[in-house]
Amino acid sequence: MRDLFVAAAFAVVAAPLAAQVHDQAHMMGAHADSDSAFAAMQARGNDVMGVDQYTSRHVFESLPDGGRIELQRLVDDTAGVAQIRRHLTAIADAFGRGDLTAPAIVHAKAVPGARVMAARHAVIRYRTAPLPRGAELRITTRDPEALSAVHEFLAFQRREHRAGAP
Repeated sequence: MRDLFVAAAFAVVAAPLAAQVHDQAHMMGAHADSDSAFAAMQARGNDVMGVDQYTSRHVFESLPDGGRIELQRLVDDTAGVAQIRRHLTAIADAFGRGDLTAPAIVHAKAVPGARVMAARHAVIRYRTAPLPRGAELRITTRDPEALSAVHEFLAFQRREHRAGAP
């Protein structure tokens, strides 16, 4: 009888949590597991970024002076948070040198806006900041051509990662 009570109590507590995790995963595009191209991109993203893409959240936001990329874990994961911060710091350094190869690796194709961002890297600033479960990469420029490229880059990322509007 005690085992039955423990099992029932576990079910009552676990069911809402399982539903919440499923809802979050569904919102993040986990329903696309059957979409082989998306799943392959997620796997490449895991390799490049070092964190599970299905339990992380991307935000790609265009702003008047550039934009921002936010990457955060959806679960408590101190190692994952540290990895995200290292990854975005490395991306800021690479992008600042005009090296935008990482997004091309993740997407297995040329990323719109990246060519111009690489060519105009001297007029674009990349700055990281920690967030509670990850980090953000802030991208700023006053150069109209670079700004247009940043917005094109972020719009592509938003679509490809199925991140939705910020």
